[in-house]
Amino acid sequence: MELLHPSSWKDYELIDSGDGEKLERFGKYTLIRPEPQAIWSKSLTEQKWKEVATAKFVREQKDKFRFSDDVKGGWSRNPGMPESWNVQYQYKELNLTLRLALTSFGHVGVFPEQGNNWNFIYDTLTSWNSNKIRVLNLFAYTGAASVVARTAGAEVTHCDASRPGINWANQNMQLNNLDNIRWVYEDAFKFVRREVKRGNKYNGIIMDPPPYGRGPEGEKWTLQEQLNELISMSSELLEKKNRFFVLSMYAVGLSPIVGLNVAKTHFDMPSPEFGEFFLQSKQGKDLPMGTFLRFKAES
Repeated sequence: MELLHPSSWKDYELIDSGDGEKLERFGKYTLIRPEPQAIWSKSLTEQKWKEVATAKFVREQKDKFRFSDDVKGGWSRNPGMPESWNVQYQYKELNLTLRLALTSFGHVGVFPEQGNNWNFIYDTLTSWNSNKIRVLNLFAYTGAASVVARTAGAEVTHCDASRPGINWANQNMQLNNLDNIRWVYEDAFKFVRREVKRGNKYNGIIMDPPPYGRGPEGEKWTLQEQLNELISMSSELLEKKNRFFVLSMYAVGLSPIVGLNVAKTHFDMPSPEFGEFFLQSKQGKDLPMGTFLRFKAES
């Protein structure tokens, strides 16, 4: 079991965390946001947090839905703090530009810990030297992984149940001077089921399912009830050669071994990597950011 942090970032850093909050720098701007796992005390003083922060989000309830209207809260911004801005991410020949924004639910459009998965996806795809690689990104959010896969030459299908998320991902695609990502506005579970019936195949499948969620037609998603079946169906979509699979889960309380065991049930996995992601803090109190399971194979 591995503990990994995204070491390639220059436009992101976790400055401090504690007392249910985190202090993060995204490019030129420093934000205070809620973080329920940060149950320890802050290392820096409240005064220092206020001095360095350019915006703060206060959450009025603890819903974790992405792009949901159910989360109530709001931002307080310093003068000159924009509602949206861009950050850069570099890894080897990958030069990624991502649009960030202060959303009404407290997210900014990127999960920085995923940088390690982006590196994995980029390395895997560029090592195959093929122009017929197909990648499916489920629960694809604002599309950073989709853009990485497309940059590496893959044909990408991006599936998400949020129209704002897909619009945002489209902006990220254009920021990186790319085109031809296939956008699918649909419940991921239903889409995978239909893809199995169609007999479609992919070389790579990426998924980052939330603990709970709703599809465009009100379909209910519950990670612990449906993940096993979703991965079972996904295993039917994955090619036998030149294949990879990436599963991320941010569900407090679930061990990395959960994802490993579910994947073991349905995949023949050569040397799977699994463990926890964390954000390395300048103050020495690292922040856990969910679990991962991934593997790749050329034959």
